[in-house]
Amino acid sequence: MAKPKDKDKQGGTIALNKRARHEYHIDQRFEAGIELQGWEVKSLRAGRINFGDSYAMVIANEIQLVGTSIPPLISASTHVVANDRRTRKLLLHRAEIDTLIGAVERKGYTLIPMAMYWKGNKVKVEIGLAKGKQAHDKRETEKERDWQREKQRTMRAHNRSA
Repeated sequence: MAKPKDKDKQGGTIALNKRARHEYHIDQRFEAGIELQGWEVKSLRAGRINFGDSYAMVIANEIQLVGTSIPPLISASTHVVANDRRTRKLLLHRAEIDTLIGAVERKGYTLIPMAMYWKGNKVKVEIGLAKGKQAHDKRETEKERDWQREKQRTMRAHNRSA
């Protein structure tokens, strides 16, 4: 009888960019593959990634992920010279790339990585087509979130007493 596959290794979130929702209005999301080297995949399995300061940009009619840091494991990358902040190519369909290039160049959007996760045994990156928020937009979002939280507390307290 075959052994069941371990869910932690096959699926799940590698990293989330929590700051992206605070800093940007996300209009549309795209799922992209990412071109990785072997030592990078091993580092991702160990949970070693930092992409809080990363962004995607158009280079030579391709979408590239810039600023993502994947530090190498000491045991996995002894034979290669590892550049942990190298530019990595994002894998999208040509129609999606053309849509993103048009939005970035004509409409002033920014491409922000939202999440990195496993899909089967492949690594996927969710990128968002975003516009930056102003300071007053951030305050408004925070006020709305606080109001929702307070409303939930009030409802819970009311239901307990009833």
